[in-house]
Amino acid sequence: MALISAASFDILERIGLSDASETAIQAVVDRGGRTTENGRLLFPRHLVEAALGGLRRDFTLCGRNPIHDIEMTAAKVHAGSGGASPLVVDLATRDYRPATLTDLFDAARLVDTLDNIKFFSRSMIAGDMATPRDLDINTAYAALAGTSKHVMTSASDAAHARDLAEMCFLLAGSAEAFHARPFLSLNINHAVPPLRFDPEACDVLLSGAGLGLPVMVNTFGQMGASSPVTIAGCLAQTNAETLAGMVLAWIANPDVMAIYGARPMVTDLRSGGMAGGSGEQAILTAAASQMAQFYNLPNSTIAGATDSKIADAQAGYEKALSVTMAVQAGANLVTQAAGTQAGLMATSFEAYVIDNDMLGAILSAASQIEVNDQTLAVEVIAQTVQGEGHFLGHPETYARMKSDFVYPAHADRQPPDAWLANGAPTINSAARHSAETVLANHFPTYIPPETDRALRARFDIHLPLERMRQS
Repeated sequence: MALISAASFDILERIGLSDASETAIQAVVDRGGRTTENGRLLFPRHLVEAALGGLRRDFTLCGRNPIHDIEMTAAKVHAGSGGASPLVVDLATRDYRPATLTDLFDAARLVDTLDNIKFFSRSMIAGDMATPRDLDINTAYAALAGTSKHVMTSASDAAHARDLAEMCFLLAGSAEAFHARPFLSLNINHAVPPLRFDPEACDVLLSGAGLGLPVMVNTFGQMGASSPVTIAGCLAQTNAETLAGMVLAWIANPDVMAIYGARPMVTDLRSGGMAGGSGEQAILTAAASQMAQFYNLPNSTIAGATDSKIADAQAGYEKALSVTMAVQAGANLVTQAAGTQAGLMATSFEAYVIDNDMLGAILSAASQIEVNDQTLAVEVIAQTVQGEGHFLGHPETYARMKSDFVYPAHADRQPPDAWLANGAPTINSAARHSAETVLANHFPTYIPPETDRALRARFDIHLPLERMRQS
């Protein structure tokens, strides 16, 4: 990790990034950076070190219900949804079709009920929105209307970031109330590997950070395509690109809540397509999370980007492998951990429900083991072996079976005879039934009517009120 970090510092200081916005260039140059003759922005080591020393650690991303607060500390891992899929797997027909705003709202409502999915990161692109501004505003609105968990969304323009901040301030009651409990953060892909900025995204990053919005500083490189084919080289470049964004966020607001989001991805070099379910992807994701831990930075990563088109055995093993590796490596936020299919090209309601079961098991397997006189249970062992000879009737067994065990809601644990007698159900059929039940009945009112009227008066909201209520 020290060698990778040193290489990243060298890349930033000697090679730099191209295509920075004028605002970003000025911000870095004012603090000792410089541009080369061919327009590459160089980051001196002292500036990167100053940012790493000044960036906040251990903050909280809030839900509008405090039970959903996410502590961004080194010991905490949280898994959630995510993606920008253009397609959705229709729950009734199981066909792939373009995603709409109401699909996004439904996804938020479903995630709102799934205990192991801790936050709602925008999962799909609402293809029925006419303009980028409509998309950005309505995506945030639909997510905030559907769940009280922390929401992560994006903005394609700095002006849209200001719109989203205004929306949040209206919902919170004031800017100060939102800053005290920030319930929405921005996913920002500021870099276009190899070593180029997206100038519009740079300005979104600077604007969002300046407005006090938490910012996810995300970098997506494709190993062997837009970054070196070696894991070490891919990590060095991706780390440099991510640190460049973290520096910009810190310059814009020294008190910024910035999340290190290195997300190097694996390309299947035979076809050029993403191989999100591969073993190489799992270790690359874990290594990127370790780099964040090297700097003690609050961080996020992607895991769960299965290549399977349906919620099947392939999806199960690919998601479980990559999510487990990310969790064991200590990622604070694991996005795309639930609901995604087909290399992030589609969102599946059925998969959300199945993945919620999976996440319960993975997060349970990553929990710390409590070791003390009570849990060592030496006296209980002595009493039991001299008495009934088993622990099934012991009061502590009954108490801890409720607190210490995770029971899947849809994975089948029946004996074979009982399973056959009950119609041989599959996890897929059980998950579809649960998703259908939730979407038919769970219509939360997280936006009070008077606030909703104010939002609709200020913004062009396309989600019909009648669609947000149970018929």
